[in-house]
Amino acid sequence: MPTQIKFNGTPTLIGSLPVSDYQEALDLILTYTPDIPLWPQLPSNPLEGMLNQFIDGIPGIVDGPNRTYFDLSAENFETEMLAFYEEYLACMEDPAQLLSSRFNVSQERARGIYDLKEICAGKKITAVKGQITGPFTLLTGISDENHKLGYYDPQFREIAVKGLAMKGAWQAEFLKSLGVPVVIFIDEPALAGLGSSAFISISKEDIAQDLAEVISGIKQSGGLAGVHVCANTDWNFLLSSDIDILSFDSHGFFDRLITCKKQIHSFFERGGNLAWGIIPTSDEKTIEKESCESLVSLWEEQAGMLEDGDLDKSAILAHSLITPSCGTGAISKDAALKVLSLTKEVSTTLKEKYQK
Repeated sequence: MPTQIKFNGTPTLIGSLPVSDYQEALDLILTYTPDIPLWPQLPSNPLEGMLNQFIDGIPGIVDGPNRTYFDLSAENFETEMLAFYEEYLACMEDPAQLLSSRFNVSQERARGIYDLKEICAGKKITAVKGQITGPFTLLTGISDENHKLGYYDPQFREIAVKGLAMKGAWQAEFLKSLGVPVVIFIDEPALAGLGSSAFISISKEDIAQDLAEVISGIKQSGGLAGVHVCANTDWNFLLSSDIDILSFDSHGFFDRLITCKKQIHSFFERGGNLAWGIIPTSDEKTIEKESCESLVSLWEEQAGMLEDGDLDKSAILAHSLITPSCGTGAISKDAALKVLSLTKEVSTTLKEKYQK
């Protein structure tokens, strides 16, 4: 199992970048976030979509020309399902088998992780970061041919959750040879709809069970597990889970998170870290008007609201990562470069002021 660490305000990124060349993407990552580099997700590659990047080896999923869907009626489905569970049980018993298993993430769908590992071999880094689509996001985003959501098919739901857990575990296993802590963020944008009328029939207990399985898979391979939600959600729900890092859009939604102040203090006490998405990414006009000074002031204001007794800004920064609020794959390259530059600058300034 992984050892808890403090990130001390170090910068890292969320995943996507608006470029089409992996070398260019990694050059940017190592320029602006060299201490905790991550493997880039490039939306320009259609195989790297949120619903299809991690589907290889999971029976029942079809990556069709027009949409990714699931079909459990195929003639070979039962045979594939049996082979899937046999391999799953073998990997659960011996995680070292993951590297040669069906749960690998292919170079076609995630070339960035292979290039990152090669480039970072021998480099002095603090940690390394990967990411995976979360179970709730996948299961409420993918449907069968009749548009029934995957979440409502118990058989498919179980397969998908176990498949994602093993693919998260594979990443942790694959990257651990770099000799630094491996952080895997579970990307769950769909959790913004938690409690809404769209998902009224889905219980938090069921969501928690699925998320816990993916978290457990990552941790059993020695990784640290984070959850990233770039909108508002039930923060107490996530703070009560077994995650090591909560990644949130602090630029836009801190006012919602601060209502869970006591839970955040408890999260810190058990070794948790907040990944402050203090640099905005959703709107280029907002990006343009922000500066290092304005964002440092915003962090200081927000951290001040968390202070209590011995928990001052220095202690809060010790339990913090500095990040963009989300990936930059959907904005222009110029805007993305400003986001990356601000991420580095804000982290450097906060470290100079508050790192003990």
